[in-house]
Amino acid sequence: MKKMILSGVTALALFTGGVIGSGSNGSSVEAAQATLKFKDVPSTHWAAAAINSAVEQGFFKGYSDGTFKPSSPVTKAEMASILGRLTDQPNAAAPEANNFTDVPEWAKSGVSSAIAKGFIIPSNYNGKLDAKASLTRGEMATWLAQGLTVVDPDYKQALSDVTNTVIPAKEYFTGKLASNQKNAVAVALGTGLMSVANDKNFGTDRTTTRAEVAVLISRYANVAKTKPADFQGLNELREVGLTGTNLSIIAPKYKKTPEKKISPNVDYNKVTDDFSKVRNKNIITDTNYADLKVKNWIIVNTFAKGSARSIYYPVFVDEGFTLLRGAYFSFAELELNVKSSTMNSLQAGSLLNSATINPMNSPKSVSFAAYAGPSINAVTKSKGIFTVKNPVYWSVGLLHFDKELISDVSLVSKEGPTYSVIATD
Repeated sequence: MKKMILSGVTALALFTGGVIGSGSNGSSVEAAQATLKFKDVPSTHWAAAAINSAVEQGFFKGYSDGTFKPSSPVTKAEMASILGRLTDQPNAAAPEANNFTDVPEWAKSGVSSAIAKGFIIPSNYNGKLDAKASLTRGEMATWLAQGLTVVDPDYKQALSDVTNTVIPAKEYFTGKLASNQKNAVAVALGTGLMSVANDKNFGTDRTTTRAEVAVLISRYANVAKTKPADFQGLNELREVGLTGTNLSIIAPKYKKTPEKKISPNVDYNKVTDDFSKVRNKNIITDTNYADLKVKNWIIVNTFAKGSARSIYYPVFVDEGFTLLRGAYFSFAELELNVKSSTMNSLQAGSLLNSATINPMNSPKSVSFAAYAGPSINAVTKSKGIFTVKNPVYWSVGLLHFDKELISDVSLVSKEGPTYSVIATD
């Protein structure tokens, strides 16, 4: 009886139903299988179309029992083989060598190709890819973001710009988002490449499933064809990272306050509409109960539709909520240095005479609670007395456009610059 000799990748595909490695798209039997409907992937499955497409393109195979196992995890070696076969992905200018010592024989070519295309950077590892381990969503975001930097240099700039941004994911607000994955997660969310789960976590430590990978293959191809500047969400994340606010994107009618509307006691040469000049600076307050800094300032337009209302809408505002009189929501992340053991929330509200940045109140939406956003309630006790000397929390206010209301926003820093903007026609 003749022995059948199978390559490592073919054996993997046949016996585990895994990914199909580099090489041809397979035999006519494989092509026929790609057209079959898997009994565990009904037409109502959220990833059904993407799974069928991924199988037709030869990235995946089904199992011999007629299943696809959409919830099964994908290993790093398998994902590298898939990424290495993306024909539209250009090669990196100076890719590193494949120095991994733990990659199985069947995956070596695919891993090398993924490295050449910029998805994997070996110097980020210590000689071992841990190739047989399941790929986590955090590492997936990193690989895909690195691949985008090869497609368009502005994605590389975007990865840098979001270093100090506010990430619309629960892990960011709870401090559980690893610093070495934060930028990639921001780019993945800003482009719509990946999203948070129902529990509002991005799930950096969760494994990546076969169904998710099938979807990501299609999404990545679309994102790679799109300029970074065409994603409003990514623009917001970049702008917040660089300046501390998304005002210029969500409320572009707010411009630098004209000199005639500035108090004569203020040196107009020190007036700016660049929020970064007062970000994290000590702000001159109306009362002396506490020192105050504004770390970030987020604007949300409840009247816009979809992504136009802000990538931060789902974090701070409950779906369907609309403000009156054309106002926008204003959410400011504040840091206080409380000077008295009896300071309360009402006194915090007196620090700034502003309807836009009001230290007395925090968002009360169900969404904000779900994202675990830090609120004033977490740092105060009965009668609103602060229990923390240096609390950091988010406030809520309104950004007005109505000419009958005060629309200017001014913050004077003790270091000198005065930030002042006002709604224009």
